[in-house]
Amino acid sequence: MEAAGLGLFMVAACSFATILEFPGSRARLVLPDPMVRRALMGLMMGLTATVLIYSRWGMRSGAHFNPAVTLTFWRLGRVAPVDAAFYALAQFAGAYAGVALMAVVLGPPLANPPVRFVVTAPGGHGTLVAFVAELAISGGLMLAVLLFSNTPRLARLTGVAAATLVELYIGFEAPLSGMSMNPARSAGSAWAAHGAPGQWIYFVAPPLGMLLAAELYVRARGAEHVFCAKLHHDNPTRCIFCESRRDSSPEERHVQS
Repeated sequence: MEAAGLGLFMVAACSFATILEFPGSRARLVLPDPMVRRALMGLMMGLTATVLIYSRWGMRSGAHFNPAVTLTFWRLGRVAPVDAAFYALAQFAGAYAGVALMAVVLGPPLANPPVRFVVTAPGGHGTLVAFVAELAISGGLMLAVLLFSNTPRLARLTGVAAATLVELYIGFEAPLSGMSMNPARSAGSAWAAHGAPGQWIYFVAPPLGMLLAAELYVRARGAEHVFCAKLHHDNPTRCIFCESRRDSSPEERHVQS
């Protein structure tokens, strides 16, 4: 489920990027302003993220689709080590499979430099700016996820909040770092492209940003206010995370209800 979710996200990213950025695309001719194209890309990917998070598979797996998210919930004690390892393997495999599939379907346009397998790479401001940007947006995403998912009246909107941030980040932050927040997403594109510059950034900054955000959240609200590792817990599907915990709190049961 995690592999399929991130794989479908990458299918969408490759498709929309080719439509909007390939030099021979009619959409690029009609929309010459790169900021407008990024805004449309952000909207499409935000909608894609929303659909995946609230899909049956997303509700079942927790809709991490990102090893940095899984690592953070493991650090918070809400994901078992074995589950975290298998989630991460599935996420990396799914990301690469999605890009590889679209390389076959779309052919040369996906490999064309403006699209180039939707690789993430530092922008013109350099590596340090890209690192700090990835650190900040990843921390912002995790902080939003923790605040929404652990506030009963907001829990069902966690996916919407996360997808909205994805949309905004693509529109405004992408020129700085390519907007990844996800080691698996970046690795999938880089593997398909046979390499891309600055990939260490996407393996270090997103996990670090999310772990720092989690530490900030725990210091502010307490570890007992992290109820589950699902982005969308307010649904009737089985929760492997809560089943593995025997100390389910009244607040957690409220979120589940």
